[in-house]
Amino acid sequence: MGARKSLGGARPTGKVCRVKKPTVPTSRGLAAFVQEHAAEVTGVVRGFDRVRLQGSLPPLYCGEVMGMYLDRARVRLRDFKTHVSAVTARIKAATRSLVQAAGRPLHYLPSAAIRKDAFAEEIRQRDGIDSGLIAVFSTVELCRTWTVRPDRARHALDLQLRPGKCTHLYFYYVHPQFGRMHLRLQTWFPFLIHVCLNGREWLARQLTAEGIGFTRADNCLPQIDDLARAQALLDQQTRTRFAPPLDALVRQFHPVHRELHAVLPLDYYWTVAECEYATDVMFRDRAALQRIYPALVHHSLMSFGAEQVLRFFGRKQIGAQTQLTTDRRRGDDGVRVKHWLNGNSLKFYDKGSVLRDELTINDAGDFRVWRKTEGHPERPKSWQPLRRSVADLPRRAELGRAATDRHLEALAATLHGEPLGRELAQLCRPVTRDGRRHRALNPFAPEDHALLAAVNRGEFMIRGLRNAELRKLLYPHRPADKTDAQLSARVSRQLALLRAHTLIKRVPRTHRYLVTAHGRRLITAILAGAQCDTDCLALLAA
Repeated sequence: MGARKSLGGARPTGKVCRVKKPTVPTSRGLAAFVQEHAAEVTGVVRGFDRVRLQGSLPPLYCGEVMGMYLDRARVRLRDFKTHVSAVTARIKAATRSLVQAAGRPLHYLPSAAIRKDAFAEEIRQRDGIDSGLIAVFSTVELCRTWTVRPDRARHALDLQLRPGKCTHLYFYYVHPQFGRMHLRLQTWFPFLIHVCLNGREWLARQLTAEGIGFTRADNCLPQIDDLARAQALLDQQTRTRFAPPLDALVRQFHPVHRELHAVLPLDYYWTVAECEYATDVMFRDRAALQRIYPALVHHSLMSFGAEQVLRFFGRKQIGAQTQLTTDRRRGDDGVRVKHWLNGNSLKFYDKGSVLRDELTINDAGDFRVWRKTEGHPERPKSWQPLRRSVADLPRRAELGRAATDRHLEALAATLHGEPLGRELAQLCRPVTRDGRRHRALNPFAPEDHALLAAVNRGEFMIRGLRNAELRKLLYPHRPADKTDAQLSARVSRQLALLRAHTLIKRVPRTHRYLVTAHGRRLITAILAGAQCDTDCLALLAA
């Protein structure tokens, strides 16, 4: 309130005091994560994943305007149900004519448990549909709609906007610009429309049009020949004028709207109901990502508290009504970790060889945009609530980039050690070196365990060890049935075994051996594990 008063007051000089847009401090963000895994990361692309646009006729949510429509259509309240049922019947008839003309199926879905996207994709692949209508699904779902109820106090009928159910039509379509998408039409007043687009599907069509090669896995592009151009195309998506192509979809799939427009001229107003902004970090292969992914999950669950999650979303403090939660869920395609801030979320999950970090905005009121106040263009710009309008879509992209940057920067601090079990599995297999086969090691067998403990002694860390020194440690008392030459040969074979498993290396032009960095880390872990209390290990594993 104080800032608003200062802007409204007159100054003696006659000049307007303009507020400068605050600068956002930069951070290493994404670069820190990529640098940490530079040997395995092949590229990064970032942009919108799923965007759900909503087309509404806002005046029809007002009782006075709805009454005006009924007056112009010469419909009495007692005939309301007959009239709107007739309009709904014309919408369904137009849909049947559309699918018959296109030769495509119309399916009624009796249950919300049926996955419409998967069903539509199955039909598309079965029929080889690369453009045009794929299928139309009809189902009954919840909505807000108009109904007429008796007002007993006034002894009259009353027009009310109430929660209810009605038939919804899902048009699955391969759009020439957006690619695979669908439009959801409410068949009862006030005819709400949802259009779901996929930014990666859109990008795939753009890359194909420009002749840029890529590989695809579901809605993910794990390999793109020209990453710079792909990123430029994703950035262009945020500046698209959505109204013309969306209005064309309304004319195509909701032709009855022309009849309603003739009675009461109203055009659809397009907003963003939900959007997902994803940063995809591409790894060399799935194995490279899986080596670090368990550590990312553990670090995220155990290390990120309320302060960290608030920072990811660009917030400094928690409000009285703020709700923060974190959950981990295992699905068919792996494990994902999601942080919730009220109705918005930030999550990461693995998609094959791609690590996807994604911000989902459902409640725009939790964010701000630098703009003029609506209705007061003379006022200077200031931080205002983020609108649902498509005009603020570029700002949503900025928020997505910033949130995923901060999240990945925090994940870059994760220690990505190789699981001991995986490394021991490699150690416990026979290996071949210089054409000669060497047996597997058994780190916890008495003989092999003593060998590992001997070579890992501190006095050998700098100058290395020799056969004779190792022989004295392993066999302080020479057996009666062995000569010194026989024991020396035996130790030589043991040294060759350790070299084959890359635990030690020979110092050039000498007869000394040094434990490798890999060997030092692995042997130390084995020796520590052998001495660790079993109950403590069980608690850590839990």
